[in-house]
Amino acid sequence: MAQQVQMLKLFGQPAQRGRWFLIPLGMLILLCLGTVYSWSIFRAPLAAELGLSATASLLPYALALVFYALLMPITGAYLPRLGSRRLTVVGGLVVAVGYLGASIANSGLMLAMGYGVIAGMGVGITYGIPMAVVAAWFPDRKGLAVGTTIIGFGLSPLITAPLANALIQATSVRTALQILGIAFGVIIVLCAQGMRFPPTGWAQMLPQTPTSIGVAHYPPSLLRSRSFYALWSCYALGTFIGLSSIGISGAVAQEVIGLSPAGAAASVSFFALFNGLSRPLMGWLSDRWPPRYVGMTMFSCVLAASLIMTTATVGDVVPFLVAFALLWFSLGGWLAIAPTLTLRFFNPADYAKNYGVVFTAYGVGALLGTLVGGQVRDRLGSYSALFYLLAALAVLGIVLAATFLKPDPPTSTAVE
Repeated sequence: MAQQVQMLKLFGQPAQRGRWFLIPLGMLILLCLGTVYSWSIFRAPLAAELGLSATASLLPYALALVFYALLMPITGAYLPRLGSRRLTVVGGLVVAVGYLGASIANSGLMLAMGYGVIAGMGVGITYGIPMAVVAAWFPDRKGLAVGTTIIGFGLSPLITAPLANALIQATSVRTALQILGIAFGVIIVLCAQGMRFPPTGWAQMLPQTPTSIGVAHYPPSLLRSRSFYALWSCYALGTFIGLSSIGISGAVAQEVIGLSPAGAAASVSFFALFNGLSRPLMGWLSDRWPPRYVGMTMFSCVLAASLIMTTATVGDVVPFLVAFALLWFSLGGWLAIAPTLTLRFFNPADYAKNYGVVFTAYGVGALLGTLVGGQVRDRLGSYSALFYLLAALAVLGIVLAATFLKPDPPTSTAVE
């Protein structure tokens, strides 16, 4: 078996060493896709140009997240048949078309179709593939490997928010969308060439390594599993909270705290650090801690952040930075917790398909969460009231995680 491992090559290296190159490759793909979180940078100039309300200007962002979630289970089902490289290429090209379509939009509807529907579909097609590939190559370190790979998605605004802002200032918002769309398409297509699954039996080829805490059995059916509904509910709630706040980060920075547009863009980049760094940390902890503890930790961060923001006013820069760092940290954490617990709770051989179904929780949370922020602003004239709602939802999340977020018991795996 050890000889088989040594003979298998990946990126010109023995596979056990070469597999580590898949992580930065996946990070780069997800870095391109994660620009969806930088919508607040595009939003202001496009809203002013097209005369959009706060709610209408959030619609492209909401639709991008919804279609991103809808395409995940479809991609997961077809991934074994169509192949990881081919689907990654298709997804990258669809993302590019979406950005180019948004760049020529002359109405809110066209903008929503380009950036929201088409680019969102491209993100959904592509997003799960690097994680599925990495999870297959790292059965011995799945939480850490998956959590590290999706750093790219979380840290994307750290790079793309100031880059997009600089392109907008140097040219225009439409030219910036064109440049980024073409660049992302090229990068993703090139990276796709390295996305391939290991041979059958790869896990058995690896030397014995310490294993993480996990369940020794798996439910026979995902949709009849109690743990699925617990994970789905917590994930949807965590996504609703995270995206309702992330989507308005730049607007809150300017309207509530009084930061300049450049300061708001810088704050988004700062928050992206926490969104990215929480992923390997929470992925690693999700392999080791009881699931309810990681869920309670994330919702406790939200509760603390929401309470801080209920009293924030103009000039409260430090409280604002602390609160939104916790909110971005929480969302990033859930994007590592959910795939890792999917691997723990259910058969890892069906990971791509299973996580696609679990990921529909993200779509529900995205649709509701992103639109709520705009509705609060349009109806009440301020974003501040939103944080009372988030605090209440955080308490609900703590109760849900503490009570239900655990593997199915061995003697009862079905929902009655």
